[in-house]
Amino acid sequence: MTRPLVPVLDQMKGARPSRAARRRDTPHPGGRLPSFDRAEGLPTACAATVAAIEAGRARDRRRAIGVVAGILVVIVAVGMLALALGDVPLAPAEVVAGLLGLEGTGGAVFIVQGLRLPRLLLALVVGAALGLSGALLQSVVRNPLASPDIVGVTGGASAAAVLAIAGGLTGLAVSGAALVGALVATSVVVAASGRAVAGARFVVIGIAVAFLANGIVGYALTRANLTQAQSAWFWLVGSVGSPSWDDVALVGSTVAVAALGLVAARRPLAAQSLDDGSARAIGASPVATRVAAMTGSSILAAVAVSVAGPIAFVAFASGPIARRLRGRSPALGTAALVGAAVVALADLVAQHLIPGTLSPPVGLITGAAGAVVLIALLVRGEQAGVDRGAARKGTRP
Repeated sequence: MTRPLVPVLDQMKGARPSRAARRRDTPHPGGRLPSFDRAEGLPTACAATVAAIEAGRARDRRRAIGVVAGILVVIVAVGMLALALGDVPLAPAEVVAGLLGLEGTGGAVFIVQGLRLPRLLLALVVGAALGLSGALLQSVVRNPLASPDIVGVTGGASAAAVLAIAGGLTGLAVSGAALVGALVATSVVVAASGRAVAGARFVVIGIAVAFLANGIVGYALTRANLTQAQSAWFWLVGSVGSPSWDDVALVGSTVAVAALGLVAARRPLAAQSLDDGSARAIGASPVATRVAAMTGSSILAAVAVSVAGPIAFVAFASGPIARRLRGRSPALGTAALVGAAVVALADLVAQHLIPGTLSPPVGLITGAAGAVVLIALLVRGEQAGVDRGAARKGTRP
């Protein structure tokens, strides 16, 4: 039987208001309500958790600022050395005068702006593109081996570019072929990886595509004449020794657009740290986000490869180094800075520290250094697995 509405309203009118309601309705001097602490009224455990989270965020911000500042210092130091060293050495004051375009500095303007600055900037933007590409792919696939040069993306770009060179094409045609080849390789890997588009299956299929691309490269080299084969081989090693301002603008604008897109998509990308079920529960679309991120990673790698060739291991190593420095994932911006610093430093080593009349391409230096990083990561992962196994055995009753 339904209770009458009037007695219920009378009881509500006569009910005693709560303490929070009385405090809210009590007038205060000046007509202003008092400000309360964020954790006021929470249980002690909840307040401690909130304080711990805020302290952790503050530590992460301080660490991020320190890491980024340190990498920028390294980039500036490497840049000054790259602009100062050469057949005509320049003093730091002459380098600054050349950058500012001051006349009467004995040709420093031409040496800096015309010869050395384009090479330095190309190394920086190519390294940033490769570092960002690798870290983005590793973060969405959740596998440290999932970099463009491991899973066939740069292999597809290289195969298409070498086919174009063997066919007599040059310039923008080779760059366009590299972009198409990278996108085709990515499409094959994504289509063959199943519905989840992640995990070890993705990496294994990508390695298979990379081997297929190597076979296509070998076939194209056997069909090319000596001049074309020599040009293709030098391009395959990876080099920033033939820079142009158009190449710098192309790669730099691509990196800038990708950075803006990642900032706009930071919430869907943050959901990639969860499993797919949890990500869908909070309204995200993990597979669609993953495919879009893979496409962006492929475009970044393809543009960098089309200009400088497949510079080995930069995309692979930048992400782990950045995550190691930051102490967290995905550290995409830090990875871009790490890639820029690595390529610029490797090019400086190739130009001035390797003996010989001709400086080796930068890809040889990064390939040798990247092999050491790969071995270190594998040994560290195996040792971590052994330590976890020993810990589990020690905790068994």
